[in-house]
Amino acid sequence: MGWVEWGVVVLRVLLVFVLLLGATIINVWAERKIVADMQSRIGPKRAGPWGILQTVADGLKLFFKESVTPRKVELGAYLLAPFLAVIPAFLIFMVIPFGAPFMIGDTEIALQGADLNAGLLFILAMSSMAVYAVVLAGWSSGSKYPLIGGVRATAQAISYEAAMGLAMVAVVMFTATQGPGGTLSLSEIVARQDGTWLGFIPQWNVFPQIVAFVIFMIAIVAETNRAPFDLVEAEQEIVGGFHTEYSGMRFAMFFLAEYINIFSMSALAATLFLGGWNGPTWEGTVPAFVSAILPTVWFLLKTYFIVFIFFWIRATLPRLRYDQLMSIGWKRLIPAALAWIVLSAISIGVRQFGLPWS
Repeated sequence: MGWVEWGVVVLRVLLVFVLLLGATIINVWAERKIVADMQSRIGPKRAGPWGILQTVADGLKLFFKESVTPRKVELGAYLLAPFLAVIPAFLIFMVIPFGAPFMIGDTEIALQGADLNAGLLFILAMSSMAVYAVVLAGWSSGSKYPLIGGVRATAQAISYEAAMGLAMVAVVMFTATQGPGGTLSLSEIVARQDGTWLGFIPQWNVFPQIVAFVIFMIAIVAETNRAPFDLVEAEQEIVGGFHTEYSGMRFAMFFLAEYINIFSMSALAATLFLGGWNGPTWEGTVPAFVSAILPTVWFLLKTYFIVFIFFWIRATLPRLRYDQLMSIGWKRLIPAALAWIVLSAISIGVRQFGLPWS
């Protein structure tokens, strides 16, 4: 690649990095405000207008706070675990398109870190890699409570990642009927959701794949260890979970990874089911600049709709017991996802080839 191509790659990476850090600051503040409002509290109000700088103040506090290392830790794994949490969280968003491609001269620039033809497999691989961070953090801390949190995280991730992957399979199967063959590229999945049914219904996967969408939403809430599935960090039972023995910036990296994952998984749900950046651009009726940024605006609105659901669930539902959590994963979601795949395959087969006796 030439210097121009390398420059475009670097700019994409920096743009994704800045977007995720900015989204994390906004998400932490928004969660505090939204949950406080739902519970008739005020929430942060002192640092900055409406408390918007409270997240920045917390980050600075953690950055300058001393990181205490317990004596009996497995030092290598203990220091590696926070990085294994943050890096996959960033990489997941790298393959998600967050705007329409545009032209600069004869070069098409995609608003996407990298357009992989196996993008969905890459996301599954990175989400699996993040589990190692939790397991290693719990095991290497040399304490019983973090170890329990790490073991819980392993079982929970296996349960709900299976359901999440099966929900993706149904989407991939349906997407194959919307174009020339199947695809695992997220940009292609978004492109095949362009247009409408009956002239007014958006051609989004959420309508024909509503069951897969519900399964996917439940699975990503559990995958990100959010309430009511936050048994990994059940402070009433195991003090603080897998990161009990972490402090300072090392703890902040786990905190950062959780909120990046919330945003990334919400963006993935918007991409797979809600049409991604597809939406009206009103070309010719609004200034060209406004029309160019509208796809990114639609993408962010859809993503933050899903993020709001995360916050709403946290403010509403109590934490499950661990046996209930595992029962939902293995006895409800996985069988439901398998049954939906079978029904989707039958429906797609009838649409493509007709009834066997006709």
